[in-house]
Amino acid sequence: MARRRQKPPTIIIISLIDILIVLLIFMMVTTTFKQKTILNLSLPQSRSESSTQVENQSVVVSIAAQSPHIYLGEQPLSEEELLAALSKMADLDATTTVIVKPDESAPIKELVKVMDTAKASGLKNIKLRTKPLEAPSAP
Repeated sequence: MARRRQKPPTIIIISLIDILIVLLIFMMVTTTFKQKTILNLSLPQSRSESSTQVENQSVVVSIAAQSPHIYLGEQPLSEEELLAALSKMADLDATTTVIVKPDESAPIKELVKVMDTAKASGLKNIKLRTKPLEAPSAP
């Protein structure tokens, strides 16, 4: 009895492509993307000139209107975390300038907290960032 040679099974490529596309779509839909937080602040206006240049040894603390209120750079912090971070900076260089950027609708108590925390950390050079007062438009 002679053995019949079996044909190798045929692979249906179109079905595999369909399955791959479905898996790809499923993965794209269910993947979560890391969102970068961008802090949009509307600085209060002031008649006095506010220095816009950032000094060499400076740290920017932003105060937002919505919670969380306090940000060191782009990172949200509690009052205790801010005190620890600023104290560490004061230990490295006590002449570091703290630049406070408050939102114009931020709670005033948050501004007071940040300024008190900066002083408690040992940093004495604290500046408040504002935007220049706009001239009233002529009718």
